[in-house]
Amino acid sequence: MIYYYKIENKVCLSDEANLPFEQISEPEACGKFTWLFKREPGSCRASFRVSDKALLSAEGESVEWLDQNHLAAWPAVTGLPEWAERAVADGKVRAINVSHPQFKEILRAVPKKGKKRVHILAIGDVGSMLLTGLHLLGGDVISKIGICDISDKVTARWEFEENQIAYPWEYDALPEVEIVEPENLFDCDVFVFVASKGIPPVGSGVTDVRMYQFENNAKIIAHYARLAREKRFKGLFCAVSDPVDPLAKTAFLESNKNEAGELDYLGLLPEQIQGFGLGVMNARAAYYAKRDARFKRFLTEGRSFGPHGQDLVIADSIEHYDDALSKELTELTVTANLKMRKIGYKPFVAPAFSSGALSILMALRGEWHCGSVFLGGVYMGVKNRYTAYGLETESLPLPPALYDRIVFAAQNLADII
Repeated sequence: MIYYYKIENKVCLSDEANLPFEQISEPEACGKFTWLFKREPGSCRASFRVSDKALLSAEGESVEWLDQNHLAAWPAVTGLPEWAERAVADGKVRAINVSHPQFKEILRAVPKKGKKRVHILAIGDVGSMLLTGLHLLGGDVISKIGICDISDKVTARWEFEENQIAYPWEYDALPEVEIVEPENLFDCDVFVFVASKGIPPVGSGVTDVRMYQFENNAKIIAHYARLAREKRFKGLFCAVSDPVDPLAKTAFLESNKNEAGELDYLGLLPEQIQGFGLGVMNARAAYYAKRDARFKRFLTEGRSFGPHGQDLVIADSIEHYDDALSKELTELTVTANLKMRKIGYKPFVAPAFSSGALSILMALRGEWHCGSVFLGGVYMGVKNRYTAYGLETESLPLPPALYDRIVFAAQNLADII
């Protein structure tokens, strides 16, 4: 049964009875509405775009949301009027968790229009390349770029360098780069975390560099997540440092703890944080697919899922999935960074552009991109996009063998943090 509510002049529907809001009779046809659901705040996104009617009846959030086969098997919501079904089909429905302590604020929120101010923390190897990419390619969606680093010389260098890159006679075509102080880091629309304690030197023998970095980088991102909470930051928090998936989860947890260390969910919303690491893995898979005809289907039919690391899942095709070929392509992709280190260089340029600058710009433009989003308690790499109605993740009819690989990756992510 469907219940109708009116909250601050917004029409809301739910299958939850007796919610503490004004209850109304079924309104005349609405082109859009808000769906209300109740779940433990730490178990799911606070809000999301309803891309499939099955999501209205979901008992919880999980990797099942990525698989149309699972969605089709769920019991449908009964009593949904025809106009509401049309609104779902048109992608004009936002679902919000009424159990989230920031519910009213989420309901009132309106996406900010216009260009965004972006702040980048740490201008090292990756940060400088990411900065350059955003500066050169982001003039349509970025107003200014602020940079911050522990070294004043580093920020002075990159402010000087970047602002001397310009088209002749179109001197305002690229966003200006400015130095920002640590206390002003969250006076922006997009915060990009690229800080890192350090990467093992080439020849160190470390095979999983990403997890080697986790312990130290988690301490750093925790500090800035708490600062974001203090500043009541409402923009996009981008985790680019390795390992991006557990670091994104760390940022979520730490920003939502009070002074006693208790989770109160008054910090960053789950969907406010995204890990940007899957883009380069997707690009590396494409690199190998272009060079080996056995993998060519990836270029038109493939997908990438999971973390920026050992549990990555590359699918050579969704419709014509080959498990053996997909696992071989996955192995090549996962070990590509080791190949670069064997050549004698740190693999940071492709990640800075494919996972960083390009993926962040696609996110700001509302385009489909690769990134790690909150999915049932973990940050999971998927194809996703931000819309006026919330974050949306792609759902496809996944072959069982592929789905099992995704479940395995999610379980391992949950074991980390």
